Amino acid sequence: MLADTIIGLLKEEISSLEYDRYIKQLKFHEKASNSDQMVFIAPNILIANWVKTKYCEKIAHLFEIKMGKKPEIKIILKEHIKVTKSKPVSLEMVEMTKSAKNTILNPSYTFDSFVVGSSNQYAYTAAKSIAEKPGTIYNPVFIYGPTGLGKTHLIHAIGNYSQAKGKIVIYATIEQFMNDFTYNIRNQSMERFREKYRNCDILLIDDTQFLSNKIQTQEEFFHTFNELHSAGKQIVLTSDKPPKMINGLEDRLKSRFEWGLIADIGLPELETKIAIIKKKCELDGINLNSDIVNYIASNMGDNIREIESAIINLNAYASLMRQDITLDFAKNVMREQIKEKRENITLEDIILIISKDLNIKPSEIKSTKRSKNIVEARRIGIYLARTLTPNSMPSLATYFGMKDHTAVSHNIKKINELITTNESFKLRVEDIKNKILTKQE
Repeated sequence: MLADTIIGLLKEEISSLEYDRYIKQLKFHEKASNSDQMVFIAPNILIANWVKTKYCEKIAHLFEIKMGKKPEIKIILKEHIKVTKSKPVSLEMVEMTKSAKNTILNPSYTFDSFVVGSSNQYAYTAAKSIAEKPGTIYNPVFIYGPTGLGKTHLIHAIGNYSQAKGKIVIYATIEQFMNDFTYNIRNQSMERFREKYRNCDILLIDDTQFLSNKIQTQEEFFHTFNELHSAGKQIVLTSDKPPKMINGLEDRLKSRFEWGLIADIGLPELETKIAIIKKKCELDGINLNSDIVNYIASNMGDNIREIESAIINLNAYASLMRQDITLDFAKNVMREQIKEKRENITLEDIILIISKDLNIKPSEIKSTKRSKNIVEARRIGIYLARTLTPNSMPSLATYFGMKDHTAVSHNIKKINELITTNESFKLRVEDIKNKILTKQE
């Protein structure tokens, strides 16, 4: 069958994970298909939306190669297949009726693909709870934290979970909300705007901090919030800071944002970053050994988006160059990215963070004292100064009050031996390194 051939060709061009998760779930609807349109059945709206947005054009192109004519690709839902025998309901027709208001979310952002650690467990648990019982436990839920730590992933996960349960979900950044508001004000179509944002089961709003000083938009959002909250509909908001710290936000909105549950996502600890990298590699079919994973986790800072982007770039570069990804290859490819993060690091930064982390005075690290904890702190300082700054060994010898560069070399050798033989010590050094790098972001 031609459709099987087309799916086979597509399978060769995408990752096995995406094929198994999405494309393999499709069934070809031979009776509803003809030379002008090819119809596939999807088991649920998540898979239907994903294939529609990412693969329909590619599938159509593959049919064109084989048939000499480019058909329209239709994705229909399994539960609507029996509406009529001659005219199956397409995804577009379904969206015009019951689920017309559902937002197309990123289907890869699910609870299963979210890596949980101590820095984000509270926010994850809250998100999972309200997805399972929207509008009944905490309302609103306000998730805040620095950029790139997983806030958007979590609210998309809520949306994907809820859509799969048949809920009407609207997701928008606050910028999209403002643009919709401005457009409908200009076109005197505010009823359409209110129909979109107020007739849903779950409203997900990203980057709420950008409501700051937008007086008219705040007024409209206030009424939208009240309407949904009074109706028992779930509201989830994200921001880079808690409500009370958003300058230019009306007190009545700050108050409402604090009615429910406020959960923060903190900077991920090293173990969580390692787990995130491994998860990303698993999902994308990328093979990195533990040394490379640890190197990326300890050198790329805490922005998860940047880390994921670095992994994708590394894999793409290796593919183009037809090379295996070794540690040296990874260091070479990522050199410029890491250099940008290190160029402002000073020796004083390193000493202050080590002293705080190990509870030792900065002056003791630079002294000649020989107690075990001070010697260890001094060696870590020398090692990280050599690793994170462009200072030469003679200049480091002068800074740490040592005889010459051979003393610096000796200390670095000792640290390298400990890192090689003691995994807990290695993780401690990498954690301190990460704190130093984070301070520069």
